[in-house]
This record gives sequence, C-alpha cells and structure tokens, in this order.
Amino acid sequence: MAYFMCATCGVQYPDSEQPPEHCPICEDSRQYVGLDGQKWTTLETLSSDHHNVIKEEELHLYGIGTEPRFCIGQRALLVQSPSGNILWDCISLIDDETIAAVQALGGIKAMAISHAHYYGSMIEWCHAFDMPVYIHVDDREWVVRPDPSVIFWEGETLALHDDITLIRCGGHFSGAQVLHWPLGADGKGVLLTGDIINVVSDRRYVSFMYSFPNQIPLSPKAVRGVVGAVEPFEYDRIYSAWFGTTLRENAKAGVAFSTERYIKAITD
Repeated sequence: MAYFMCATCGVQYPDSEQPPEHCPICEDSRQYVGLDGQKWTTLETLSSDHHNVIKEEELHLYGIGTEPRFCIGQRALLVQSPSGNILWDCISLIDDETIAAVQALGGIKAMAISHAHYYGSMIEWCHAFDMPVYIHVDDREWVVRPDPSVIFWEGETLALHDDITLIRCGGHFSGAQVLHWPLGADGKGVLLTGDIINVVSDRRYVSFMYSFPNQIPLSPKAVRGVVGAVEPFEYDRIYSAWFGTTLRENAKAGVAFSTERYIKAITD
C-alpha cells in the first residue's frame, strides 16, 4: 500500500495498492492532464531527489518551498503568531529536516489552504504537527484524502487566533479563501492569497483567473465578489503563491486599480 501523489498537481491520495485511475483535480477544467497521460509518484520517491528550503519573507513570516521545482511550484507560508503559528497553503514534500526546521520556528498550531491545487500532502503535515487544516465547506468535494484533521468551516469569514481571519472569496473555486494577517507589514496588514488574488509580473498589481493553465478568465461578477470579500479588511501587502510574487506596498489601491483594469479589458 502507498499514498500515491499526482505528479501534475502534487495532491496526495488515500493509501492503495495501485495508483488511482484518475486525478479529478487535474481532470477539472481549471487544471490539466499532460499529453503523456496521468502520472503518479510517492512522497518517498519525491524526497529522494528534492528538498525544501525556508526563506524569511518579512519579520514573523517564512516561505517554505521545494527545490527543484515540483508540480505547480507553490510555496507555503508560515505565520509566526503569539498564540501559535499558522501554515498557509501546503506543499507536497515533508521530511524530517523540514519538520525539525519548522519546529525550531515554533511549530504549527493550524493550517489553512486557499484551494484544491495547493492541498499537496496536507494530511501528512497535519499528522506531523498534530494540527487541523481549515478548508471551506464549499470545497469539500476536492478533498481527495479524507481525514479527521480536516475542518470544514461555513460562512464568509472565520476568525482564528490573534485576529487572523480566513475570508471566503470564491472566484477560482467556490470555497476559495485568503488569509488576513493584521500584524503583518509592520502592522499595516497583509493578505496571503495563493493565486485567488494573483500578484502579476510588475509586482504593483494583481489579476484573477478561473483557470491559469487553460487561460480562462473570471467573470466581472466573480471578480467583484473576490474583491468585495476583502474590502472590509485593512492591508498594505499581498503575498501570492510563489517565491517573489509579492505586492509590497499600497496593495489595497493596487487591487482597486487592477479590478477596474481587468473588468474593462474583458467587457470593453
């Protein structure tokens, strides 16, 4: 028996003697199955030629990513907070070295993940740190490895500890969520967004998509829903899904400008 992992999205499946026939996450129109068909790997195989790196993003915020790049290539973010650290988004690789390094930073009290493409080996992470993972109930169908560690929450916001809040934005996925960290950016507030609100190449603005690999845009209504969900929160900085994708200042104004630019481009 093995916990097979999709080699395209990096999400781990329940233990089985043979790899699953399908990855519904990749067969969905927001992701893809490669020309060579569905491929699988395992955590043991991945750890044989990959390793994780941990980089400080700002005071009390660390990025955790895998090298060489694996699958989508996202990095997780560890928020250090007085009442316990939170891991935002997840990656596929977890090993003894990573566990020790994270424990040295204070461990993890809870995890939350923006959407299904970044579930990775979330259950392995939950078991290693004896913690829950918070997923919005609207994305229940995408949790392909059920476990008691998964907490499905309902509503539009969920207050965690130290005023850290999960915000359901929808858009990319029905239950897509972002995290508001009010103490970040020297107290000006930070949003951790995955690619629900995606920082673009010039790092001053953001964009939105239903599918990034298939280049399917969101509708104006969906974009306004995403932006409206975060409007009540104060933030000056956004970290999206990859190392270096950071809108470092004036983020709220950048989101407002980007929203109107985006909607004009797809409706004009």
